[in-house]
Amino acid sequence: MGSVHRAGKPVEPVVFDCYGMPVDSGRIAVRVQVEVGAQLGWALGAGEVVERFIGRSHAAIRAQVGERLGPVAAAEWERRFERRHREPVDAEPEPVDGVVAALDALDARGLPYCVASSGSHGKTRHTPGRTGLYERCAGRIFSATEVARGKPFPDVFQHAAARTGYAPEVCGVVEDSPAGLRAARAAGMRRFGYTGGPTGDALTGGEFRDGADDTVPFADIRQLPALLDPPATG
Repeated sequence: MGSVHRAGKPVEPVVFDCYGMPVDSGRIAVRVQVEVGAQLGWALGAGEVVERFIGRSHAAIRAQVGERLGPVAAAEWERRFERRHREPVDAEPEPVDGVVAALDALDARGLPYCVASSGSHGKTRHTPGRTGLYERCAGRIFSATEVARGKPFPDVFQHAAARTGYAPEVCGVVEDSPAGLRAARAAGMRRFGYTGGPTGDALTGGEFRDGADDTVPFADIRQLPALLDPPATG
């Protein structure tokens, strides 16, 4: 898909993930998944949690845990994760540093944006709502629960593009997970990998390393508006 992304087309809609972007809940999610795994008998490091779980739907995570530990443990894992994740998010909800300024800049440029999340509508309403960001995307939030397959499949991004009336090749996806970037690549969309969170190492190595993939990495969300200009052509 690289020739499409480097063809000089400007990004029109910006499609955000919602798990760690634009709300900084990713750090909490990684920590809680490690803790729950230790309690239920599956020792996972932070890097393995990022690769296996972050950016994926609850159903996909439940399937992985069920295959490893059985369906009863998978249900208990999900219950414990939801409770332990919600408590700190409710206590200290924080948007990603700089995201309000970035959204203001997108508004000033007249660039539309939406959310395409692996979470349910209840989750995407709750977490951004705690930070005051929900209203900025209300009516333009799409969930993996609306499609057949979650990330890393492209379904939720294709659904968001279809619902907002844009061709995939002019959409720019902002993601902080390997699964999300793989989904955006499969959808034929330009990709911007936020490396400022707990998934940063996964987005600067392996398949997303410079030269191995045309994902644009960036560490500060304030950089995003400038990165959306058409790529330079030789």
